[in-house]
Amino acid sequence: MTDLDLRLVRYFTAVAEHRHFGRAAEALHITQPSLSRQIRRLEQQLGARLLERTPQGSSLTEAGEVFLPRAKALLRSAAQAASLARAAAEPSRITVGYTAGIIVTPAVRALRERFPDADVRTAHVDWGERTTALPELKVDVLVTRLPFPTDGAQVTVLYDEPRVLVLPVGHRLAGKESVTLDDIADEPLVRVADPVWNAYWRIDPRPDGRPAPDGPLADALEDKFELVASGQALAITALPRAGALRPDVTAVPLHGVDPAHVVLATRAEERSRLVAAFRKAARAFLKAPDS
Repeated sequence: MTDLDLRLVRYFTAVAEHRHFGRAAEALHITQPSLSRQIRRLEQQLGARLLERTPQGSSLTEAGEVFLPRAKALLRSAAQAASLARAAAEPSRITVGYTAGIIVTPAVRALRERFPDADVRTAHVDWGERTTALPELKVDVLVTRLPFPTDGAQVTVLYDEPRVLVLPVGHRLAGKESVTLDDIADEPLVRVADPVWNAYWRIDPRPDGRPAPDGPLADALEDKFELVASGQALAITALPRAGALRPDVTAVPLHGVDPAHVVLATRAEERSRLVAAFRKAARAFLKAPDS
């Protein structure tokens, strides 16, 4: 059985990332000869050569290619174990993550009042980072909307939000009390790269099995609203809070579809007292926009 030195593993991942011993040494704040010696020690422990020097810098051997993803996973696991141990021993810090259109302030305020000596932080999580923010320890809790990957997470539904159709103010359906999927059967809807998101928010396929008409791709919420305002597509979203929409688009309730679910997600093995307290505060204080 090989006992790996995590420091050596970290050195290897740095060289693999930079593909250059000199740049990796600079990033690690050690000398290049020392880094080379540490990599040789790791290779001796493993009994395999991991890196080859090239005129351009360095490259991974076949063994290095196999070892790299496992090395990264090992470092993540070690960091998570240390973080959880510190949190269990002395829960003095928590980072509350949230995604666009969600307000966590009431629960954060309640947590700060209950634990005045704790370091309670908030962090906006971009849509593309919502799947990695928890496992990569960027946040300790995440308040977001489904669909959300729940593997390795404990998920609590906080409240529901009606889904609405966002359309230009001059659209034929603007101003109606509500619309149905039949009303937009032939209307293109904005897409994103995530197929799970598309299936849920575009309601694709429709209940009758037909696919939702394809609209252009968008990477961010602002891009989505720009596409809608310019008349290129419509979009389905959660009921926006007052003032959240730009003036050239409007929202109409979408009748006959299930509401969106806002959830609180934590790492499944999380035992922090602060996390448990925030979950309780979120249930008590975080409500739908019209509540």
